[in-house]
Amino acid sequence: MNFIKEKGPGILFCLIIAIPSWFLGKQFPIIGGPVIAIIAGMIITLLLKDKSSFQAGITFTSKKILQWAVILLGFGLNLSVVITTGKQSLPIIIATIATSLVISYGLCKALHMPSKISTLVGVGSSICGGSAVAATAPVIDADDEEVAQAISVIFFFNVVAALIFPALGNAIGFDITSGEAFGIFAGTAVNDTSSVTAAASTWDSMHNLGSATLDKAVTVKLTRTLAIIPITLVLAFWRAHEAKVAAGTETSASTSGFSFKKSFPFFIIYFILASVITTVAGNFGVPASFFNPIKELSKFFIVLAMAAIGLNSNIVKLIKTGGKPLFMGLCCWIGITGVSLVMQHMLGLW
Repeated sequence: MNFIKEKGPGILFCLIIAIPSWFLGKQFPIIGGPVIAIIAGMIITLLLKDKSSFQAGITFTSKKILQWAVILLGFGLNLSVVITTGKQSLPIIIATIATSLVISYGLCKALHMPSKISTLVGVGSSICGGSAVAATAPVIDADDEEVAQAISVIFFFNVVAALIFPALGNAIGFDITSGEAFGIFAGTAVNDTSSVTAAASTWDSMHNLGSATLDKAVTVKLTRTLAIIPITLVLAFWRAHEAKVAAGTETSASTSGFSFKKSFPFFIIYFILASVITTVAGNFGVPASFFNPIKELSKFFIVLAMAAIGLNSNIVKLIKTGGKPLFMGLCCWIGITGVSLVMQHMLGLW
């Protein structure tokens, strides 16, 4: 009862924003529910003079429900299918992820940017947009404004990619009799799933390929999603290392107040377990469609969490401080696109 009394109003407030955002996202997939929710939250919080009675529930939604969303996302991954069909694209995925992380790290140092926002933009650009940001934020203890800024940057380049990549694919001469080349390109170079599907579906429509491109692109995208696991674990260990250095010792972080046990991303372990359950069930003949409701719930939880993050964000501050993150996102996006094309050409895919 205490939980409902303390956090219920804030969670309900987030739901009131998230539900229409979810349905609007279905109508406008190129934008997507998460972005609509985060923008709505930002606008509403400007008009709301006092949200103290909602704050506990808003904070719970932006932190805990975001982690639950990532865990449930694991039910959308059949590891055996992803591994089997993702081998072809794996070298490209590794190269694009490495490129984005190197660019974000270099620009973080060169532009003297906060490390947390740099990490979120780099990881979000290289892996899977909002889902990667959702998984990474709790590990590095990023605040809601940093999450909102990263999501905004990634969203902008998602929309640009979804709009121009089909035309770019035609211009550089991708094979139009099969969706393989463009599917791999979209799956490796576009950040968020919604924009990957938008770009791939456009290519299918342009060249009457049914869903061949879409199927390929989504599979590649799922393979990229697996990179969430090693990235978040490495970040957790790195954060522990930095805490030890800050404390002036390599043997104990206790004096710094940092607890690796508390900071370890255990929700990623549950994410892996969810993927294993899906894989085992698939091997026993359970159809992938059986997990669709759970996958949809994970997507809704992300929308719900983004509503809360929007409510905790200062849109005026985001606009004033958004120049450097936007430039970093542009550099990561260009780097990923270029490396994806070069790698595909080297592998003889176009």
